[in-house]
Amino acid sequence: MEQVKSLMHKSEERRPVDDYLKTFSKKLKEKPEKIFEEINALNNPKIKDVDIIKVIDLKPIDKEDLNKIFNEVSLDEDEANKILEIIKKY
Repeated sequence: MEQVKSLMHKSEERRPVDDYLKTFSKKLKEKPEKIFEEINALNNPKIKDVDIIKVIDLKPIDKEDLNKIFNEVSLDEDEANKILEIIKKY
């Protein structure tokens, strides 16, 4: 969602998209790319790029929320904690 914001141009057509993004997107202290890089640097084969993007968009706050994103694979406690620690930094 953050990338969509950066790609949109100022225009009247932008207003509905802005409203949607404001409703469903929380501000990040840093750029989403940094979060992506940190999670990707964990080198965990269970974590796919599409899952990282979902994590960035949804910003889970606990293991239960995180497991909803990773519903096709099972993250162990250590794996989940590492991802949550990264999210909490931002």
